[in-house]
Amino acid sequence: MNEPEPTDPDLPDVTGGDSGGKADDGGDAGNAGGPVGAGRSAGGGHDPERIVLHGQDGKLRRKRAAAGLVGVLLFAAAFGGVAGLIGGLGPGLVVAVIVAAALGFVVASNARRQVWLDGRTVVMRSFGSRRVDLVTASRIELLLSDVRGSRTVSLLVTSESNKAVKVDLAIYAGTGGRELGILALRRLADALADNIEANGLVFSELLVAQLRSEARGDGAADRPLYRIASLAPQGKLAQRFTMEAVSRFVASLE
Repeated sequence: MNEPEPTDPDLPDVTGGDSGGKADDGGDAGNAGGPVGAGRSAGGGHDPERIVLHGQDGKLRRKRAAAGLVGVLLFAAAFGGVAGLIGGLGPGLVVAVIVAAALGFVVASNARRQVWLDGRTVVMRSFGSRRVDLVTASRIELLLSDVRGSRTVSLLVTSESNKAVKVDLAIYAGTGGRELGILALRRLADALADNIEANGLVFSELLVAQLRSEARGDGAADRPLYRIASLAPQGKLAQRFTMEAVSRFVASLE
């Protein structure tokens, strides 16, 4: 049974010089969530508990999918051409089809990806659906990724059945970036605080510290999520921070 599709907002921009990361009711919410007003509307008037954590509007999604497919065709043609020069026309076509199919699936999956918070459960939908209850999740980790100078801070939550969902909290480039909306952060923090299986309280405290920083009007560079993103070594595509590492970082904020 398919999950109903929520409204797709975009992330609010933040800059290093002011409190621009605060969500405003009329703003957009980037690829990982939305501002307070957008978070409320994301659930619609019939389901106030549903908050979009990752999504794009249909027009932007189609535009990015089209750009991705162009890249897929170029890569497939390049690999197929090399294989054709070595093995002839037949092997070249086979390689091109395989590369196009593999990369096309990745592009289509990313274009369809939706993540939202339904009560205390994180739901991810692409070609199928995946649900993880934050209160009963058996493992929670902070994931830092660095791609072309943009650092993404994410929560990776894993259920008892070993199903994992990634929730992007913030994306930074230089001294600015985009962050998850205030309402979404607060709801995530509330749900994580009740998790005893994976010491979710530690991650809840990190989100609460982020909310307090936003309330003070701190610039992006002074906020906890930006600071922990800066701890990741350069050159690593992805790095996982365990509960112990996050606990030490949160303690250093006090």
